[in-house]
Amino acid sequence: MQISWIQKTTLLDYPDKVATIIFTLWCNFRCHYCHNFEFVLPEKAKKFLNDLITEKAFFNFLEQRKWFLDGVVISGWEPTLQKDLYEFVKKIKEMWFLVKIDTNWRDPKLIRKMIDEKLIDYVAMDIKNPIEKYNEIVNVDFNKNDILETITILLEEKIDYEFRTTVVKWVHGEQEIEDMAKLISWARKYYLQNYQNKNILNDFFEWESFSLEELRTLKKIAEKHVEKCNIRS
Repeated sequence: MQISWIQKTTLLDYPDKVATIIFTLWCNFRCHYCHNFEFVLPEKAKKFLNDLITEKAFFNFLEQRKWFLDGVVISGWEPTLQKDLYEFVKKIKEMWFLVKIDTNWRDPKLIRKMIDEKLIDYVAMDIKNPIEKYNEIVNVDFNKNDILETITILLEEKIDYEFRTTVVKWVHGEQEIEDMAKLISWARKYYLQNYQNKNILNDFFEWESFSLEELRTLKKIAEKHVEKCNIRS
């Protein structure tokens, strides 16, 4: 596993649990508003290869925190790019920790395998845009069917999950929010995360955050199609 960074304790990233969060290297997307692109772009991320946190150090850390932590959040940039993710998660579960995966959809077969084998307990999936407008955000070719398959897997409700969208003014209007909510119809949890204008990949775009009042309007639109929608500002 290529672990670029660890946040030792988080009370926010795993709902109702005390967790540690690890960030893996690399991503398959190039989202214009990505605010950690140093870990995404190959020419920049290479400089971290000599300073990665070893698995041995990580598991020693977990062993010392057994009394305190409920779970581990594997986030990143895109964890499913890690070839040994399955084996890594299995080791964590053998220590009796809960495991949450943050993903952008990339490997539905791996997600299903880990769910079926009860190796993961929670999945958070990013929904970037309505399918037909995905490229406006991710800026690369993508597999539409893999996105839809991952959504379907989560909606089967064999595992706790959430969907989330980073919302950006000029990109996400009321229609886009409605289309995304329809895409995940009857989802248990959908979060709208307000865009933060800092250290972003393409700062030449005129990105802008929503006001709280505007976010509440978008929330009401999404709530017509999902069980629960909340705002993360």
